[in-house]
Amino acid sequence: MKNIKSRLFTVLVIGLPILLILYLFVFDYNSALVNIDQKRFESIVLNGDAKKITLVTNRNIVEVSLTDEALRKKEYLNDFPNISFINKFEPQFALKVPSAEIFNLNFRDLQSLLPAEKKVYYDSVERMNISDNIWNWVSFIFMILLISSFFIKPGSGSRGIFGVGQSNAKVFDQNHSVGIKFSDVAGLHEAKEEVQELVDFLRDPEKYTRLGAKIPHGLLLVGRPGTGKTLLAKAIAGEAGVSFFSLAGSDFVEMFVGVGASRVRDLFKKAKEKAPAIIFIDELDAIGRARKKNNFYGNNEEHENTLNSLLVEMDGFENNSGIIVIGATNRVEILDQALLRPGRFDRQISIDNPDIKDRKEILELYVNKLKVAKDISLEKLAEQTPGFSGAELANVCNEAALLAGRRKKEEVEFVDFQEAMDRVIGGLEKKNKLISAREKKIVAYHEAGHTLVSWFLKNAQPLLKVTIVPRGIAALGYAQYLPKEQYIIPREQLFDSICVALGGRISEELNFKSQSTGAMNDLQNVTQIAYKIVTYYGMNNNVGLVSFYSEQESFQKPYSEETASMIDEEVRILVKKAYSKARHILIDKKDLLTKLAEALLEKEVLYKEEVEEILGVKCASILE
Repeated sequence: MKNIKSRLFTVLVIGLPILLILYLFVFDYNSALVNIDQKRFESIVLNGDAKKITLVTNRNIVEVSLTDEALRKKEYLNDFPNISFINKFEPQFALKVPSAEIFNLNFRDLQSLLPAEKKVYYDSVERMNISDNIWNWVSFIFMILLISSFFIKPGSGSRGIFGVGQSNAKVFDQNHSVGIKFSDVAGLHEAKEEVQELVDFLRDPEKYTRLGAKIPHGLLLVGRPGTGKTLLAKAIAGEAGVSFFSLAGSDFVEMFVGVGASRVRDLFKKAKEKAPAIIFIDELDAIGRARKKNNFYGNNEEHENTLNSLLVEMDGFENNSGIIVIGATNRVEILDQALLRPGRFDRQISIDNPDIKDRKEILELYVNKLKVAKDISLEKLAEQTPGFSGAELANVCNEAALLAGRRKKEEVEFVDFQEAMDRVIGGLEKKNKLISAREKKIVAYHEAGHTLVSWFLKNAQPLLKVTIVPRGIAALGYAQYLPKEQYIIPREQLFDSICVALGGRISEELNFKSQSTGAMNDLQNVTQIAYKIVTYYGMNNNVGLVSFYSEQESFQKPYSEETASMIDEEVRILVKKAYSKARHILIDKKDLLTKLAEALLEKEVLYKEEVEEILGVKCASILE
């Protein structure tokens, strides 16, 4: 049956174009017409040999058909030396005319020369000459065949002619190993311990199945971009020594209806053939986002078909023993709840930014690949990179090596790492950015205001350095802090962070008696923190112990207009209180503020030790 279909397809694609071309060449009557001039045409008409005259108006051609008696006359035998079946068809002659109007006038004069009983008339028609468009047809058919040759995969078993329903996952197996082990993944100790059980199950499933345990269907890795989710998934496959199918959620998305679902089925079919196997779907939210409750487009929307197919394959009627699906996303809140229930993604592992211990391990992994100076302290580098993800740490090491190479150094030094961190945090240094002396002075006093307020607030983050070197798109300066490794933030710390953010604007007002646009980012942070204190964390007595936090944005707020007015008023009171506290510090320490700003104008970059020489020892923090 399959061979019959294949032969039929060959006949349709190749045979029909050949028949069409033969038909056009053999049966195109215009190719057999004999061209004549005006004088010959008038002779045929006056002799009464014309049986039918047709004016083709869109081509300005007059076709002449001879009578049966005329075809036997000797004067026409020279026109048809070989009487074939072609010239027995009408017409036989063609006359090219300038236009239909001119032919009409000439023919009227010609008719006046004929007696009434021998008068002839002509018909006017429009006719498409197929032979003129033959190459258009041939080109079109050739293009179809050329495209088909690229997309048709012989023996692929595709559901459609073009094979778009097939999964395009990258496959790593015994022939193409992943080549990544747990030893290649620095940090993530808790996550590696959690997934070790999956590796044991894939290596020796009988160890668990003999006790009645079932293999987990899915593992969901949740975390910020660059934290190592993909690397950990590859390490699981590398440790287990099983086939690994890797693809992104967007690979299922297609404009054709039903293609995504077909690719899901094809993916699981291939995985079953190579079981035990791991299917890794990166950016799972591309196909796993929650289905709409009120779907105005109907239930056949492509996204929902793809998601439904994934749900069935992960927990359908068939036994998927030996297949584990690992998903990775940084937007778990938008995933469909049907995906997250036990039986599909049975486990969720949170991959957070590395702590100081993990950062040291990650840095050690990348620094060992570089030629660095002997005095490089990984502990100090780890301390100065709080909040950095694994990808950002790798970028810092690479940028440091590039900077050292650009300066023709033999080794990568600590100063190169510091400048690389500045690049990652603030962007490239704008050496050619022209800043007036007044603007530079405003920036210096602005950053000095942030630094001084943070220095004399016990709950503010400890300072690492402050700079007025322009970086990035709009940053003319910034202060870098060393936040503590903490998971619970007290209200006092949030309040002091608002004070520190307002320090720059207040310093400008005190020293220049004016305000500038340089505080825009600071005010955005102030607004965000203040509203979170009042509406998210329940830290306001008047609003009460309520939280209006929602993972999904909604046009309808869960509180009344009166409550909204109260929230706005409480935020204003909170910000005003923080403003008053920061202003009091800056007025009280105005001499120190001036010294710090002048030092910034002179050196452009001040580190913690240099700031300490000017301001004294920072007050003790309750977090220490």
